[in-house]
Amino acid sequence: MEAIEAIMTRRSNRRFTNEMPGKQEIGKIIECGRQAPCGSNSQSVHFVVISDQKVLKDLAEIARDEFSKMEVNEDTYVSLRNSILASKRGDYVFHYGAPLLIVTANKKGYGNAMADSACALENMMIGANALDLASCYINQLHWLSDNERIVSYMEAIGLEKDEYITGALALGKAETLLQKEKQITGNPVTWVG
Repeated sequence: MEAIEAIMTRRSNRRFTNEMPGKQEIGKIIECGRQAPCGSNSQSVHFVVISDQKVLKDLAEIARDEFSKMEVNEDTYVSLRNSILASKRGDYVFHYGAPLLIVTANKKGYGNAMADSACALENMMIGANALDLASCYINQLHWLSDNERIVSYMEAIGLEKDEYITGALALGKAETLLQKEKQITGNPVTWVG
């Protein structure tokens, strides 16, 4: 797939099969993230690649439990509100049952941590689309990046003490792969000159 097509047809998929992508495909996608631009070429994004199904189940249970303790008010961001309400119902799996989760982390106090990680995540999503794999950007672990239970669990599997969770990517094979351009109704553009 050509680069522009891979960008224009990338869609978030939230329905995955249990089939694990091949190691070579996963390696290519991670390398796409590692090649992303970063401030001052810091190369400080840490990729925690989780394919262990017990770890994915544990993370989903901890996240569901911690979100269910939160309250929703009129200022609660829509996606966070949805995570909280679904967790209170008890049926929420933040990674949508994908067989693979790639968590990004970066250095605490580093000003470009979120931007660098976002570039890496986007590169991986485009790479996944080019390989006909499904992906979905995941905010939930970042929203819990100060949560003691999540941090403790993530540190046990590889998060460094001087890092915080900046995002994640659910990855796998889609039940039905979404690859089509969408009609954009927002994201205004102002031309000067």
